[in-house]
Amino acid sequence: MTQPTTGGRPRLLDLFCCIGGAASGYRAAGFHVTGVDIRPQPDYCGDVFHQGDAIDFLRAHGTEFDFIHASPPCQGEAAPTKGTNAARNARAGRAHPRLIAPTRAAMQTTGRPWVMENVPGSEVRKDLRLCGEQFGLGVLMHRYFEISGWSVTQPAHPAHRGKVRGWRHGQYYDGPYVAAYGKGGGKATVQEIRQAKGIDWSTDHFNLREALPPAYTAWIGHAFLTQLTPSGRGVAA
Repeated sequence: MTQPTTGGRPRLLDLFCCIGGAASGYRAAGFHVTGVDIRPQPDYCGDVFHQGDAIDFLRAHGTEFDFIHASPPCQGEAAPTKGTNAARNARAGRAHPRLIAPTRAAMQTTGRPWVMENVPGSEVRKDLRLCGEQFGLGVLMHRYFEISGWSVTQPAHPAHRGKVRGWRHGQYYDGPYVAAYGKGGGKATVQEIRQAKGIDWSTDHFNLREALPPAYTAWIGHAFLTQLTPSGRGVAA
C-alpha cells in the first residue's frame, strides 16, 4: 500500500469501518484515517477507504499506522447470541462470525497502540465505557473499549435523564433518548438517528444504526494524542 500524504497528521487505521462514525471523531481529533470494511461503503467519511477483509489488511499493513481502532461486528457478541441461543441461531442459519479474538491477536503483533470497541456482553476487556449521556447525545448506546499500548482514565458516567423512547413489553415509554436499533415500535427514524448521534453524511438506516457516535472517538483520539508528548504533538514511535 502506498502511504497517502497526511499533512503531518498521525495515521490511524479504522477496521470494520462501516460509514465512518469512528472515523469522523478521529479526524476531528487530528488523525488521518484509513478505513477498511468487507462491504462497499460509499458513504465512508474517512480520508482513504479499502474494501476487503479487515484482519488480512491489518496483518499486511498494521505497522504502517500510528494508532489502530477496531469495531468487529457485534451481532455475534451480545448475550442473546450465546449459549443455547447460539445453537438455535445456527440451526436457523443466523450464525455470526466471532472476530474479537482474531482481531486482538492480529493487533497485538503490530506493536502499535490500539483500541477495540464492542457492545455490552462481548468479550472485549472493559478498560473504558462510554455512553451518549457523557456527550449530551440523544442516544445512550453504551460501548466498551479494550485498550493496549496506552492508557486512559474512565470519565464519570452521569445519571441518565430518563427513558429510551419506544414500546417495550407492551408498554410505551417516552424520554429524551431514541432507540437507534431495529425498526418499528417507536424506534428512531433516519433523521432522528442522524441528529441523536451527530452524523450528517449518510441516510442509510442500517449503517446509521451500526455507526459509533463520532463524539466517542473524538474523545478517545484527543485522550491518546495528549499522551504522545508533553505538548500533545508528534507521532507515536
